[in-house]
Amino acid sequence: MQDEIKKENEENIVKDENVEENATESQEQSPTNEEDSKEEISEVDELKQEIGELKDKYIRLYSEFDNYKKRTTKERIELFKTAGQDILTSLLPIIDDFERTMKSTESSDDLKAIKEGIKLVYNKFNTTLEQQGLKAFSAINQEFDADIHEAITNIPAPNAKMKGKVLDEVEKGYKLHDKVIRFAKVVVGE
Repeated sequence: MQDEIKKENEENIVKDENVEENATESQEQSPTNEEDSKEEISEVDELKQEIGELKDKYIRLYSEFDNYKKRTTKERIELFKTAGQDILTSLLPIIDDFERTMKSTESSDDLKAIKEGIKLVYNKFNTTLEQQGLKAFSAINQEFDADIHEAITNIPAPNAKMKGKVLDEVEKGYKLHDKVIRFAKVVVGE
């Protein structure tokens, strides 16, 4: 029995030592928990700061994009206002030539010279338009194509080969940089 009591005492002593160790450990862990909570708080602050920086970056980026949209819209409007400026500038010398031709026709009786002057101005005008990308296309004796021709009327074809082909051109068709801007008005053989 004494052995049992001794054993119990020893067990109680061991338990007390364990309790003391646990208490010491919890006391030692308490500062660690405080350090952990301080680390968590500083980590939260860092994350809040990072979120603030990202929000600021987002707002700046959004503002830059909004300014870009406004600037491009303004540039586009300005481009539309001045789009024809190059063409009109290139036509000004032709207007001057027409004015000189009209002046010379008032004082001249030479019909051949007047015709020659008008022909020169006409050629200069066509050359200027071609430099700007405008080109006339011929339709006579070609197959009728609804993409570039507009049929005004159909007439009987003079022979079988001319069926479905353009017999006459009432108005020329024009392309601007390979895009049809005016369909050729034509008479088609049937």
